[in-house]
Amino acid sequence: MSRLQVVSGKGGTGKTTVAAALALALATEGKRTLLVEVEGRQGIAQLFETEALPYEERKIAVAPGGGEVYALAIDAERALLDYLQMFYKLGGAGRALKKLGAIDFATTIAPGVRDVLLTGKACEAVRRRERDGHPAYDHVVMDAPPTGRITRFLNVNDEVAGLARIGPIHNQAQAVMKVLKSPDTAVHLVTLLEEMPVQETADGIAELRAAGLPVGRVVVNMVRPQVLDEAAVRAASGDHREAIARTLVSAGVTGGAALVEPLLDQAAEHARRVELEREQRAVLDGIGLPAYELPYLGDGADIAGLYRLAKELRRQGVGAA
Repeated sequence: MSRLQVVSGKGGTGKTTVAAALALALATEGKRTLLVEVEGRQGIAQLFETEALPYEERKIAVAPGGGEVYALAIDAERALLDYLQMFYKLGGAGRALKKLGAIDFATTIAPGVRDVLLTGKACEAVRRRERDGHPAYDHVVMDAPPTGRITRFLNVNDEVAGLARIGPIHNQAQAVMKVLKSPDTAVHLVTLLEEMPVQETADGIAELRAAGLPVGRVVVNMVRPQVLDEAAVRAASGDHREAIARTLVSAGVTGGAALVEPLLDQAAEHARRVELEREQRAVLDGIGLPAYELPYLGDGADIAGLYRLAKELRRQGVGAA
């Protein structure tokens, strides 16, 4: 699999949860992964039930087989100070600029530069090598901005072209794009089987492809089991109402007869949802990308749930040679 796994998705689809589960799945069997957050929400810390992540790489989980998951919350201001020190050796002068508000000013008025800094830290982790020549991390997983902003966020070279045609920022953008547009990167989009997320996913994939960015897979999240189909609902309707009532009464269900209509209403609603999901699956199939499917977690996305999702991703081939 690609070394940099970028995870995006419409808000509410669970992209941060998917990114965390993907990092765990990739770390299985002794691998090391780095899970990177770029939006400043501390969503990773909440999922792993740990304190807020600092601007440093910290181990937050151990995967089956002894693998390790590290996490990093990238801060644009701190990243800019890093680059000022790297390219200009500013030292204390850089800290003085921060106190004066210049760093915040630069990262606010020049969002293209901000994105170069954020993506640059993730790409640096991909390129980094240990003394023995082995990669510092087997995989880097980025919890990226939502689908509507992902192409612009990743296509940083175009963003800074008008701001810095030469110099360190320009060179950094070029180095970032060399990673982002290579086979080392895959951009995955998370969706639900609902019309708006699926449409935004289709639009996002088209934008990524037009920009020449490497699209990975669609991740269909929160998939609920199909309990009944239309045929089962029809079989439970009409002349079968009395038989259903008798069955409920014979099973010892108190007020069984009164439950028939509510049960049939729920069955019909379930059947409608199944049909809508079937339609959205057809739309996703038309995109022509492979997909992962993850189940709905009734107990919420806690640590146990993350390990369950990671196991499911492994079952579907994540991390396979």
